[in-house]
Amino acid sequence: MNGRAAHVLDSLRTQLWPLPALAVALAVVLGVALPALDSAVDGELPENVGVFLFSGGPEAARSILQAISGSLITVTSLTFSLTVVTLQLASSQFSPRLLRTFTSDRFVHGTLALFLAAFAFALTVLRSVRDESNGNAAFVPEISVTAAFALAIASVVGLVLFLAHLAREIRVETMMRRVNLEAQETIDRVFAEDRPAAGPGPVPASGVPINSYSSGFLTSVDKDALLHAVKKYGAVVRLDVPPGSSLVVGVPFATAWAVERGVILGAETREKLTHEVNAALATGFERTNVQDVGFGFRQLVDVAVRALSPGINDPTTAVHVIGHLSDLLCRLAERNPGPEHLTDDDGRIRVVLSLPTLRDLLDMAMDQPRKYGARDPAVADRLLGLLHEVAWCDPRGEYREETLDHLEQMRLAILAADYSAPELRRLLKKADSQGLAQA
Repeated sequence: MNGRAAHVLDSLRTQLWPLPALAVALAVVLGVALPALDSAVDGELPENVGVFLFSGGPEAARSILQAISGSLITVTSLTFSLTVVTLQLASSQFSPRLLRTFTSDRFVHGTLALFLAAFAFALTVLRSVRDESNGNAAFVPEISVTAAFALAIASVVGLVLFLAHLAREIRVETMMRRVNLEAQETIDRVFAEDRPAAGPGPVPASGVPINSYSSGFLTSVDKDALLHAVKKYGAVVRLDVPPGSSLVVGVPFATAWAVERGVILGAETREKLTHEVNAALATGFERTNVQDVGFGFRQLVDVAVRALSPGINDPTTAVHVIGHLSDLLCRLAERNPGPEHLTDDDGRIRVVLSLPTLRDLLDMAMDQPRKYGARDPAVADRLLGLLHEVAWCDPRGEYREETLDHLEQMRLAILAADYSAPELRRLLKKADSQGLAQA
């Protein structure tokens, strides 16, 4: 799946309205078709089937359908209200960037779809109930009314399950786990298990900048379209920013040069290339998990920093977050994170995609939690544990320099903190680089 299609699907996945809107449309169609079926088989159903169907008259049918439609729109309003309250809680208590986690919850989508579909179906069927008037025979769509009753019962069960689901989802442990899983999916999508180390790529003697046509976050790159563009114009392009970076109209975000040595890209070629390179990118007003490996780290770090703020003061949550960050870093240590090269049929590098390195993500995971949490011994101890775990998952020592740099920064932070003598000795012993070397 190319980057643009993945961006569109992710956008639909994180919206509350698509599935409920589809369910309402289907319910209206069914509310028109099922009474027609009722009319066609009226009086011809076997007796052992008829005993399970609605057997009242027009007034009773109207009363049931009105009760169903009226109660369900109230329940739907309650469900929306609870969802909004949950979103507000997540935004204020944990991080505004966690809202995507809730709006992409399929259980919430399904519950709202069920309630609205049952409401729309009952209201549509209500139109087909007729009394004996003006010479017209009375008509009660028995199958349709029974189906509306079944949808109402299903909605009651759905409401109970929704409340239980909501109570579980607002727990910080559940949210962190969901962010962790989404980040793992992004890592698997961007960095394959057998991915070779790519290196920094070619550096031109002189290149021309490619300016952005839009402002926002770079959410995804259509690799096929980008490679096609550079092959078409005989160029090499290096994206200087990874997905998740902020683009500004008129500001360069990439560099291009001719694939053949000594050839200079003409003004017209540069203009066309700039247009097609921009067309291969997707931007949005918020970061997403489509190709942005750092977004999951950003969400988790935000939760840790918010938990360490004086207003909340919840170091235990910060410790749990650091555990999730360590899990993701260890997963990345085996994937050779960093730039990706796209080559043409002759094996020449034509596109260099900027992707985060392990140092970039380790810096993100360590810097703010160390700054705001190093004065808490539990947080400092867990940050040291993260470094030892990353070193353990790096048996070839490819990232030893990065871990030792952060270990030294932790030592300085520990020495600057106001610890008791036993705590200071314990943490400094754990911060000993020899322990990291043995890992």
